[in-house]
Amino acid sequence: MARKLPDIAWLVVSVLLTAAPTIARAADPAFCKQYARSALVQAREGLASPHCGAGLQGTRWSSEFSIQYEWCLQASRETIATERDARIKILHGCTDR
Repeated sequence: MARKLPDIAWLVVSVLLTAAPTIARAADPAFCKQYARSALVQAREGLASPHCGAGLQGTRWSSEFSIQYEWCLQASRETIATERDARIKILHGCTDR
């Protein structure tokens, strides 16, 4: 049993070290509330577009606050910025037709 203790300790430390970067990179709730509100405005704008509305599907275009908010809480700031920029780019394409 004494030999298994160091193995278990090593496993616990490994798991914590692996999880730590993910936890540290997750966005905070206040930031995510603002992100979700902005995402809803973009989603509603896109879905209302006669040029693009029908083609906008998936989580990116969800008009449910909880979906946008919960996704944000799990994402890094870099991923969140990429998602926001992707919506902006698509929306510009909807209005340029």
